[in-house]
Amino acid sequence: MRAAMGPTRAGACVAALLGCFAAPAAASPAPTVMSLDQCSDQYVLALSPRGAIVGLSPRARNPDSWLGSAAVGLPIRRADSESALAARPQVVVRYWGGDPRLLADLRRRGARVVTIEDAVDFDGVRRSVRAVAAALGQAAAGQWLIARMDGQLRAGAGAWRGRPALYLTSGGATAGTGTLIDSILRAAGLRNLTRGAGYREVSLERLALDPPQAVVEGFFDAPSQARVRWGPGRHDLLARVVARHTLVSLPGGLLGCPAWFAGDAVARLAAAARGISAPPRASEAS
Repeated sequence: MRAAMGPTRAGACVAALLGCFAAPAAASPAPTVMSLDQCSDQYVLALSPRGAIVGLSPRARNPDSWLGSAAVGLPIRRADSESALAARPQVVVRYWGGDPRLLADLRRRGARVVTIEDAVDFDGVRRSVRAVAAALGQAAAGQWLIARMDGQLRAGAGAWRGRPALYLTSGGATAGTGTLIDSILRAAGLRNLTRGAGYREVSLERLALDPPQAVVEGFFDAPSQARVRWGPGRHDLLARVVARHTLVSLPGGLLGCPAWFAGDAVARLAAAARGISAPPRASEAS
């Protein structure tokens, strides 16, 4: 079950709504800003006035860029010294992009480098939004994003009433405790069936012996290269489990970055719960 609003429309809506925060007069002009990877693109697109953006990553307009439509018309730059230093950003936002030498060069030239936290829960997302918003002089816009996410979390809380579910990506990966995926599942009232911590390859043996009765798909809208190689993502067993037991499919644009739109993922899961009339099977409630 998929929601009607995709990343292109969502980007346009968020960009329009955030315009009210970027426009008011401030004590000083917004700092010029550059992002070094696709995740930081989302933060910059949502939090910076367009006129202050001097560079986005080459992946800013990709289909799995949640705010990709808002990147049209903005400069695209590689995460290397030549491109970054030519842009002369006052603030640089990154998640994983930029090697240590580039970051050191930028700092020597006076740029402030803000690193997005590899958040495993919603508190971590809130910290990253506040940090980027503060660096860009857009605290009100950051607080709006947090308030929007928190509203989605309140609305979706407990929607699935503890129903067990397995998270699966198109490449055959899953996610256990200590991941943002786990936090998203729990926020919507799902019990994560993946044992242990972190991201891992799904166990085909376990799928065969104890197939889940509920699956949450991730990244099935833009299958990774892992799916076309020999691996779990290609296996017929995984395909059968997904075909029979998927509750909802979450697009890669929502999951590839620890950002406020994790709240959108919770909202989609909650909406799917409201659309299901049959109660969980007795075997799942234990």
